[in-house]
Amino acid sequence: MADDPENTLILTLDTGPVTIRLRPDLAPNHVSRIKELARESFYDGIVFHRVIPGFMAQGGDPQGQGFGGSGKKIKAEFNAEPHIRGVCSMARSQNPDSADSQFFICLDDARFLDKQYTVWGEVTEGMENVDALPKGEPPRTPGKIVTMRVAADVA
Repeated sequence: MADDPENTLILTLDTGPVTIRLRPDLAPNHVSRIKELARESFYDGIVFHRVIPGFMAQGGDPQGQGFGGSGKKIKAEFNAEPHIRGVCSMARSQNPDSADSQFFICLDDARFLDKQYTVWGEVTEGMENVDALPKGEPPRTPGKIVTMRVAADVA
């Protein structure tokens, strides 16, 4: 299990388990909101609606199309953490302060996103299960988050 269960997410994807180390040192408000949503089971059943090989897998829209969210915007917490394979970052519109519940996991280096999107975590185990998500924009049969839990809450 995790070194810091309060700052670890356990995602059960339909492709297998994924462990994410949260980074409140980089983005305290984003981490707090993601944990709040995870504790409300908000992410359970939500699909990865955009999976681009060599780039990233994006999910977190309850409508599954890339336009929805939880209804609560988060002010940007851009940081210098590089967008490299396994990094978790928030999706947003053109407005820097428009992040909500959608996030993406980098499948490869995407350094051109650095300092323009909020990095809030990194995959520490199960990256092969992120890689295994069906590809597409949207995928014909999207992969989904079965459950997302804060490790401290998992018995």
